[in-house]
Amino acid sequence: MTTHYDSLETRSPEQREGELFAALPAHIAHAKGNAPYFATLLADVNPREIASRKALATLPVTRKSDLVELQKQRLPFGGLNAIGPGRLARLFVSPGPIYDVEGTGIDFWRTARAMYAAGFRAGDIVHNTFSYHLTPAGSMFETGAHALGCAVIPAGTGQTEMQVATINALKPNAYAGTPSFLKMLFEKADELGGEIGSIRKAIVSGEAFLAPAREFIKARGVEAYQTYGSADLGIIAYESVAREGLILDEKIIVEIVRPGSGEPVADGEVGEVVVTTFNRDYPLIRFATGDLSAVLAGTSPCGRTNIRIKGWMGRADQTTKVRGMFVHPHQIAEIIKRHPAIHKARLTVSHVDSADAMLLSCETTEALDMEAVKNSIRDVTKLRGEVELVAKGALANDGKVIEDCRVYT
Repeated sequence: MTTHYDSLETRSPEQREGELFAALPAHIAHAKGNAPYFATLLADVNPREIASRKALATLPVTRKSDLVELQKQRLPFGGLNAIGPGRLARLFVSPGPIYDVEGTGIDFWRTARAMYAAGFRAGDIVHNTFSYHLTPAGSMFETGAHALGCAVIPAGTGQTEMQVATINALKPNAYAGTPSFLKMLFEKADELGGEIGSIRKAIVSGEAFLAPAREFIKARGVEAYQTYGSADLGIIAYESVAREGLILDEKIIVEIVRPGSGEPVADGEVGEVVVTTFNRDYPLIRFATGDLSAVLAGTSPCGRTNIRIKGWMGRADQTTKVRGMFVHPHQIAEIIKRHPAIHKARLTVSHVDSADAMLLSCETTEALDMEAVKNSIRDVTKLRGEVELVAKGALANDGKVIEDCRVYT
Protein backbone atom coordinates (compact mmCIF):
# COMPACT_ATOMS: atom_id res chain seq x y z
CA MET A 1 0.00 0.00 0.00
CA THR A 2 1.39 3.43 -0.96
CA THR A 3 2.26 5.41 2.16
CA HIS A 4 1.86 8.92 0.75
CA TYR A 5 -0.80 10.54 -1.40
CA ASP A 6 1.77 11.96 -3.86
CA SER A 7 5.38 13.07 -4.13
CA LEU A 8 4.56 16.59 -2.90
CA GLU A 9 4.42 15.26 0.64
CA THR A 10 8.07 14.16 0.67
CA ARG A 11 9.67 17.20 -0.98
CA SER A 12 12.52 18.80 0.89
CA PRO A 13 11.32 21.80 2.93
CA GLU A 14 13.51 24.03 0.77
CA GLN A 15 11.97 22.74 -2.46
CA ARG A 16 8.43 23.14 -1.12
CA GLU A 17 9.08 26.68 0.09
CA GLY A 18 10.71 27.62 -3.19
CA GLU A 19 7.86 26.24 -5.31
CA LEU A 20 5.11 27.82 -3.23
CA PHE A 21 6.66 31.28 -3.29
CA ALA A 22 7.60 31.01 -6.96
CA ALA A 23 3.88 30.52 -7.67
CA LEU A 24 2.68 33.26 -5.31
CA PRO A 25 3.27 36.41 -7.42
CA ALA A 26 1.13 35.14 -10.30
CA HIS A 27 -1.60 34.13 -7.87
CA ILE A 28 -1.66 37.56 -6.24
CA ALA A 29 -1.85 39.11 -9.69
CA HIS A 30 -4.80 36.82 -10.47
CA ALA A 31 -6.58 37.88 -7.26
CA LYS A 32 -5.99 41.57 -8.01
CA GLY A 33 -7.22 41.18 -11.55
CA ASN A 34 -10.36 39.16 -10.86
CA ALA A 35 -11.56 39.60 -7.26
CA PRO A 36 -12.86 43.16 -6.61
CA TYR A 37 -12.05 43.05 -2.90
CA PHE A 38 -8.40 42.21 -3.52
CA ALA A 39 -8.20 44.70 -6.36
CA THR A 40 -8.92 47.41 -3.79
CA LEU A 41 -7.04 45.91 -0.84
CA LEU A 42 -3.85 45.29 -2.84
CA ALA A 43 -4.11 48.28 -5.17
CA ASP A 44 -0.61 49.52 -4.29
CA VAL A 45 1.02 46.08 -4.24
CA ASN A 46 3.30 44.88 -7.04
CA PRO A 47 2.64 41.12 -7.16
CA ARG A 48 6.10 40.39 -8.56
CA GLU A 49 7.62 41.64 -5.32
CA ILE A 50 5.68 39.17 -3.12
CA ALA A 51 7.93 36.15 -3.51
CA SER A 52 9.04 35.38 0.05
CA ARG A 53 7.59 34.97 3.54
CA LYS A 54 9.02 38.32 4.54
CA ALA A 55 7.30 40.01 1.60
CA LEU A 56 4.03 38.17 2.18
CA ALA A 57 4.01 39.41 5.79
CA THR A 58 3.83 43.00 4.54
CA LEU A 59 0.38 42.45 3.01
CA PRO A 60 -2.78 43.28 4.98
CA VAL A 61 -4.67 40.53 6.75
CA THR A 62 -8.31 39.76 5.91
CA ARG A 63 -10.14 38.41 8.96
CA LYS A 64 -12.83 35.76 8.95
CA SER A 65 -14.60 37.85 11.60
CA ASP A 66 -14.99 40.62 9.02
CA LEU A 67 -16.75 38.45 6.41
CA VAL A 68 -20.30 39.12 7.61
CA GLU A 69 -19.87 42.87 7.19
CA LEU A 70 -17.88 42.57 3.95
CA GLN A 71 -20.59 40.38 2.45
CA LYS A 72 -23.33 42.79 3.52
CA GLN A 73 -21.49 45.55 1.69
CA ARG A 74 -21.10 43.52 -1.50
CA LEU A 75 -23.41 40.53 -1.78
CA PRO A 76 -23.00 37.63 -1.85
CA PHE A 77 -19.26 37.02 -1.27
CA GLY A 78 -17.86 40.45 -0.42
CA GLY A 79 -15.98 40.64 -3.72
CA LEU A 80 -13.49 37.97 -2.59
CA ASN A 81 -14.62 35.60 -5.35
CA ALA A 82 -12.72 35.66 -8.65
CA ILE A 83 -15.53 34.15 -10.74
CA GLY A 84 -19.27 34.87 -10.85
CA PRO A 85 -21.68 32.96 -8.58
CA GLY A 86 -23.33 31.31 -11.57
CA ARG A 87 -20.07 29.61 -12.53
CA LEU A 88 -19.58 27.99 -9.13
CA ALA A 89 -20.60 24.42 -8.32
CA ARG A 90 -22.35 25.05 -4.99
CA LEU A 91 -23.24 28.06 -2.85
CA PHE A 92 -23.43 27.57 0.91
CA VAL A 93 -24.45 29.53 4.00
CA SER A 94 -22.83 29.12 7.41
CA PRO A 95 -23.97 30.70 10.68
CA GLY A 96 -23.46 34.45 10.69
CA PRO A 97 -24.64 34.30 7.99
CA ILE A 98 -21.47 33.80 5.97
CA TYR A 99 -21.85 32.73 2.35
CA ASP A 100 -19.29 30.15 1.21
CA VAL A 101 -18.33 28.94 -2.25
CA GLU A 102 -17.47 25.64 -3.86
CA GLY A 103 -15.87 25.91 -7.27
CA THR A 104 -15.72 23.32 -9.99
CA GLY A 105 -13.05 20.69 -10.43
CA ILE A 106 -11.95 17.60 -8.55
CA ASP A 107 -11.43 17.82 -4.77
CA PHE A 108 -12.06 21.57 -4.53
CA TRP A 109 -11.56 21.54 -0.74
CA ARG A 110 -8.31 19.48 -0.91
CA THR A 111 -9.84 16.88 1.40
CA ALA A 112 -8.52 13.77 -0.36
CA ARG A 113 -4.96 14.15 0.96
CA ALA A 114 -6.15 14.19 4.58
CA MET A 115 -8.47 11.24 3.99
CA TYR A 116 -5.66 9.27 2.37
CA ALA A 117 -3.46 9.91 5.41
CA ALA A 118 -6.32 8.49 7.52
CA GLY A 119 -6.23 5.25 5.50
CA PHE A 120 -9.06 5.90 3.04
CA ARG A 121 -8.55 4.13 -0.30
CA ALA A 122 -10.35 3.45 -3.58
CA GLY A 123 -13.19 0.98 -3.07
CA ASP A 124 -13.97 2.05 0.49
CA ILE A 125 -17.56 2.84 1.43
CA VAL A 126 -17.68 6.04 3.47
CA HIS A 127 -20.53 6.81 5.86
CA ASN A 128 -20.45 10.61 5.72
CA THR A 129 -22.28 12.21 8.65
CA PHE A 130 -21.16 15.80 8.08
CA SER A 131 -24.10 18.08 7.40
CA TYR A 132 -25.44 18.30 3.85
CA HIS A 133 -27.91 21.07 4.69
CA LEU A 134 -26.73 24.53 3.51
CA THR A 135 -23.29 24.22 5.14
CA PRO A 136 -20.35 22.82 3.13
CA ALA A 137 -18.92 20.10 5.40
CA GLY A 138 -20.85 17.24 3.79
CA SER A 139 -19.67 18.23 0.32
CA MET A 140 -16.11 18.82 1.53
CA PHE A 141 -15.67 15.21 2.57
CA GLU A 142 -17.83 13.69 -0.15
CA THR A 143 -15.79 15.31 -2.93
CA GLY A 144 -12.57 14.17 -1.25
CA ALA A 145 -13.88 10.62 -0.98
CA HIS A 146 -14.91 10.64 -4.64
CA ALA A 147 -11.47 11.90 -5.65
CA LEU A 148 -10.01 8.81 -3.95
CA GLY A 149 -12.48 6.46 -5.65
CA CYS A 150 -14.66 5.80 -2.60
CA ALA A 151 -18.43 5.30 -2.54
CA VAL A 152 -20.31 7.61 -0.16
CA ILE A 153 -23.42 7.18 1.97
CA PRO A 154 -24.70 10.80 2.34
CA ALA A 155 -26.00 10.31 5.87
CA GLY A 156 -25.75 13.79 7.37
CA THR A 157 -26.67 14.18 11.01
CA GLY A 158 -29.69 12.97 13.00
CA GLN A 159 -31.92 9.91 12.52
CA THR A 160 -29.52 7.72 14.48
CA GLU A 161 -31.80 4.65 14.40
CA MET A 162 -32.02 4.80 10.61
CA GLN A 163 -28.28 5.40 10.37
CA VAL A 164 -27.53 2.31 12.47
CA ALA A 165 -29.83 0.25 10.26
CA THR A 166 -28.18 1.65 7.13
CA ILE A 167 -24.67 0.84 8.37
CA ASN A 168 -25.83 -2.65 9.30
CA ALA A 169 -27.19 -3.18 5.78
CA LEU A 170 -24.60 -1.44 3.58
CA LYS A 171 -21.51 -2.27 5.68
CA PRO A 172 -19.44 0.89 5.18
CA ASN A 173 -15.86 0.44 6.35
CA ALA A 174 -15.12 4.16 6.81
CA TYR A 175 -16.67 7.10 8.64
CA ALA A 176 -16.47 10.86 8.19
CA GLY A 177 -17.98 13.21 10.76
CA THR A 178 -17.54 14.53 14.28
CA PRO A 179 -16.08 12.16 16.89
CA SER A 180 -19.05 12.77 19.19
CA PHE A 181 -21.53 11.60 16.52
CA LEU A 182 -19.53 8.43 15.87
CA LYS A 183 -19.64 7.72 19.61
CA MET A 184 -23.38 8.40 19.54
CA LEU A 185 -23.87 5.89 16.70
CA PHE A 186 -22.03 3.16 18.62
CA GLU A 187 -24.11 3.87 21.71
CA LYS A 188 -27.33 3.80 19.67
CA ALA A 189 -26.27 0.49 18.11
CA ASP A 190 -25.67 -0.92 21.61
CA GLU A 191 -29.11 0.27 22.68
CA LEU A 192 -30.83 -1.28 19.66
CA GLY A 193 -28.78 -4.44 19.54
CA GLY A 194 -27.55 -3.37 16.11
CA GLU A 195 -24.18 -3.87 14.52
CA ILE A 196 -21.97 -1.13 13.05
CA GLY A 197 -18.65 -2.93 13.48
CA SER A 198 -17.95 -2.76 9.75
CA ILE A 199 -16.51 0.73 10.35
CA ARG A 200 -12.76 0.38 10.83
CA LYS A 201 -11.38 3.79 9.88
CA ALA A 202 -12.54 7.35 10.43
CA ILE A 203 -11.68 10.94 9.69
CA VAL A 204 -13.08 13.36 12.24
CA SER A 205 -13.33 17.13 12.44
CA GLY A 206 -15.64 19.93 13.54
CA GLU A 207 -14.77 19.69 17.24
CA ALA A 208 -11.83 18.91 19.50
CA PHE A 209 -10.82 15.24 19.40
CA LEU A 210 -10.26 14.78 23.11
CA ALA A 211 -8.76 11.78 24.89
CA PRO A 212 -12.07 10.26 26.16
CA ALA A 213 -13.51 10.17 22.61
CA ARG A 214 -10.23 8.85 21.19
CA GLU A 215 -10.16 6.02 23.73
CA PHE A 216 -13.82 5.12 23.22
CA ILE A 217 -13.49 5.00 19.43
CA LYS A 218 -10.19 3.09 19.57
CA ALA A 219 -11.78 0.52 21.89
CA ARG A 220 -14.45 -0.10 19.23
CA GLY A 221 -11.76 -1.09 16.74
CA VAL A 222 -11.76 2.14 14.75
CA GLU A 223 -8.59 4.00 13.75
CA ALA A 224 -9.65 7.65 13.73
CA TYR A 225 -7.61 10.65 12.60
CA GLN A 226 -8.44 14.31 12.95
CA THR A 227 -8.28 17.06 10.38
CA TYR A 228 -8.44 20.84 10.70
CA GLY A 229 -10.05 23.12 8.14
CA SER A 230 -12.74 25.70 7.55
CA ALA A 231 -15.62 26.43 5.20
CA ASP A 232 -13.62 29.26 3.64
CA LEU A 233 -10.26 27.58 3.19
CA GLY A 234 -10.89 23.84 2.96
CA ILE A 235 -8.37 21.56 4.67
CA ILE A 236 -5.54 23.34 6.47
CA ALA A 237 -3.81 20.46 8.27
CA TYR A 238 -4.32 16.78 9.03
CA GLU A 239 -3.17 13.97 11.29
CA SER A 240 -1.11 11.02 10.08
CA VAL A 241 -0.22 7.62 11.55
CA ALA A 242 2.56 9.32 13.52
CA ARG A 243 -0.07 11.16 15.57
CA GLU A 244 2.42 13.94 16.31
CA GLY A 245 0.71 17.22 15.50
CA LEU A 246 -1.13 18.13 12.30
CA ILE A 247 0.69 18.31 8.96
CA LEU A 248 -0.04 21.30 6.71
CA ASP A 249 -1.71 20.75 3.37
CA GLU A 250 0.65 20.98 0.40
CA LYS A 251 -1.22 23.69 -1.52
CA ILE A 252 -1.43 26.49 1.03
CA ILE A 253 0.91 28.85 2.86
CA VAL A 254 0.37 29.13 6.62
CA GLU A 255 1.70 31.84 8.92
CA ILE A 256 1.32 32.03 12.70
CA VAL A 257 0.93 35.70 13.67
CA ARG A 258 0.54 37.71 16.83
CA PRO A 259 -3.22 38.02 17.57
CA GLY A 260 -4.58 41.37 16.48
CA SER A 261 -1.73 41.94 14.02
CA GLY A 262 -0.26 40.47 10.87
CA GLU A 263 3.19 40.07 12.42
CA PRO A 264 4.57 36.50 12.26
CA VAL A 265 5.75 35.05 15.57
CA ALA A 266 8.73 32.78 16.15
CA ASP A 267 8.30 29.05 15.56
CA GLY A 268 6.86 27.45 18.68
CA GLU A 269 5.11 30.61 19.86
CA VAL A 270 1.32 30.44 19.98
CA GLY A 271 -0.44 32.81 17.60
CA GLU A 272 -3.27 33.15 15.10
CA VAL A 273 -3.42 30.88 12.05
CA VAL A 274 -3.28 32.92 8.82
CA VAL A 275 -3.67 31.08 5.51
CA THR A 276 -3.01 31.92 1.87
CA THR A 277 -4.61 29.51 -0.60
CA PHE A 278 -3.92 28.96 -4.29
CA ASN A 279 -7.62 28.60 -5.04
CA ARG A 280 -8.29 30.50 -8.28
CA ASP A 281 -12.06 30.72 -7.76
CA TYR A 282 -11.81 32.08 -4.20
CA PRO A 283 -8.22 33.32 -3.84
CA LEU A 284 -7.92 34.09 -0.13
CA ILE A 285 -4.66 35.89 0.69
CA ARG A 286 -3.50 36.19 4.31
CA PHE A 287 -6.88 35.04 5.61
CA ALA A 288 -6.94 35.11 9.42
CA THR A 289 -8.94 32.18 10.76
CA GLY A 290 -9.34 33.44 14.34
CA ASP A 291 -7.84 30.15 15.59
CA LEU A 292 -4.73 29.80 17.73
CA SER A 293 -1.96 27.29 17.09
CA ALA A 294 1.83 26.96 17.03
CA VAL A 295 4.47 25.40 14.77
CA LEU A 296 6.07 22.17 15.98
CA ALA A 297 9.80 21.67 15.51
CA GLY A 298 11.05 19.09 13.02
CA THR A 299 9.14 16.90 10.59
CA SER A 300 6.76 14.01 11.09
CA PRO A 301 8.11 10.46 11.62
CA CYS A 302 5.63 9.30 8.96
CA GLY A 303 7.93 10.70 6.26
CA ARG A 304 5.85 13.75 5.32
CA THR A 305 8.16 16.75 5.38
CA ASN A 306 5.74 19.68 5.56
CA ILE A 307 5.44 21.99 8.56
CA ARG A 308 3.43 20.66 11.49
CA ILE A 309 1.22 22.61 13.84
CA LYS A 310 -0.11 21.67 17.27
CA GLY A 311 -3.73 21.82 16.16
CA TRP A 312 -6.52 24.05 17.46
CA MET A 313 -5.48 25.81 20.68
CA GLY A 314 -8.33 28.28 21.20
CA ARG A 315 -9.60 31.51 19.67
CA ALA A 316 -7.52 34.57 18.84
CA ASP A 317 -10.35 37.06 19.24
CA GLN A 318 -10.03 38.03 22.90
CA THR A 319 -12.08 41.23 22.67
CA THR A 320 -13.48 42.32 26.03
CA LYS A 321 -15.40 45.28 27.40
CA VAL A 322 -13.80 47.56 30.00
CA ARG A 323 -15.76 50.40 31.59
CA GLY A 324 -18.25 50.24 28.76
CA MET A 325 -15.57 50.33 26.01
CA PHE A 326 -14.47 47.41 23.84
CA VAL A 327 -10.75 46.61 23.93
CA HIS A 328 -9.45 44.57 20.99
CA PRO A 329 -6.27 42.52 20.37
CA HIS A 330 -5.34 44.79 17.45
CA GLN A 331 -5.16 47.70 19.90
CA ILE A 332 -2.59 45.85 21.99
CA ALA A 333 -0.65 45.19 18.77
CA GLU A 334 -0.73 48.94 18.03
CA ILE A 335 0.63 49.76 21.51
CA ILE A 336 3.48 47.27 21.05
CA LYS A 337 4.24 48.74 17.62
CA ARG A 338 4.66 52.20 19.17
CA HIS A 339 7.33 50.94 21.59
CA PRO A 340 9.97 48.75 19.88
CA ALA A 341 11.53 47.84 23.23
CA ILE A 342 8.43 45.72 24.03
CA HIS A 343 9.02 42.15 22.89
CA LYS A 344 5.60 40.86 23.92
CA ALA A 345 2.72 42.16 26.01
CA ARG A 346 -0.45 41.00 27.70
CA LEU A 347 -3.31 43.16 29.00
CA THR A 348 -4.91 41.80 32.18
CA VAL A 349 -8.38 43.08 33.05
CA SER A 350 -9.51 42.72 36.66
CA HIS A 351 -11.70 44.29 39.35
CA VAL A 352 -9.99 46.65 41.82
CA ASP A 353 -12.24 48.19 44.45
CA SER A 354 -15.31 47.14 42.44
CA ALA A 355 -14.05 48.97 39.32
CA ASP A 356 -12.51 47.63 36.11
CA ALA A 357 -8.72 47.91 36.02
CA MET A 358 -6.21 47.27 33.23
CA LEU A 359 -2.57 46.22 33.63
CA LEU A 360 -0.27 45.86 30.61
CA SER A 361 2.58 43.44 31.34
CA CYS A 362 5.46 44.10 28.96
CA GLU A 363 8.33 41.71 28.22
CA THR A 364 11.47 43.72 27.56
CA THR A 365 15.22 43.52 27.91
CA GLU A 366 15.72 47.25 27.40
CA ALA A 367 14.86 50.46 29.20
CA LEU A 368 11.21 51.38 28.70
CA ASP A 369 9.47 54.67 29.37
CA MET A 370 6.47 53.42 31.36
CA GLU A 371 4.70 56.79 31.29
CA ALA A 372 4.93 56.82 27.52
CA VAL A 373 3.38 53.34 27.40
CA LYS A 374 0.58 54.50 29.70
CA ASN A 375 -0.05 57.39 27.34
CA SER A 376 -0.22 54.96 24.42
CA ILE A 377 -2.76 52.81 26.29
CA ARG A 378 -4.93 55.89 26.81
CA ASP A 379 -4.50 57.11 23.21
CA VAL A 380 -5.31 53.74 21.64
CA THR A 381 -8.03 52.39 23.95
CA LYS A 382 -9.40 55.68 25.38
CA LEU A 383 -8.97 54.07 28.81
CA ARG A 384 -6.40 54.39 31.56
CA GLY A 385 -4.16 51.45 32.38
CA GLU A 386 -1.13 50.61 34.47
CA VAL A 387 2.12 49.14 33.15
CA GLU A 388 4.55 46.60 34.59
CA LEU A 389 7.83 45.29 33.20
CA VAL A 390 8.56 41.56 33.17
CA ALA A 391 11.52 39.53 31.96
CA LYS A 392 11.60 38.15 28.44
CA GLY A 393 9.86 34.78 28.45
CA ALA A 394 7.85 35.51 31.60
CA LEU A 395 4.47 35.66 29.84
CA ALA A 396 2.76 32.36 29.09
CA ASN A 397 3.08 30.99 25.56
CA ASP A 398 -0.67 30.63 25.02
CA GLY A 399 -1.42 33.28 22.39
CA LYS A 400 -3.31 35.52 24.80
CA VAL A 401 -2.85 39.26 24.48
CA ILE A 402 -5.94 40.11 26.56
CA GLU A 403 -6.80 38.13 29.70
CA ASP A 404 -10.05 38.88 31.50
CA CYS A 405 -9.63 37.88 35.15
CA ARG A 406 -12.83 39.42 36.42
CA VAL A 407 -15.10 37.10 38.38
CA TYR A 408 -18.80 37.42 37.59
CA THR A 409 -21.21 36.19 40.25
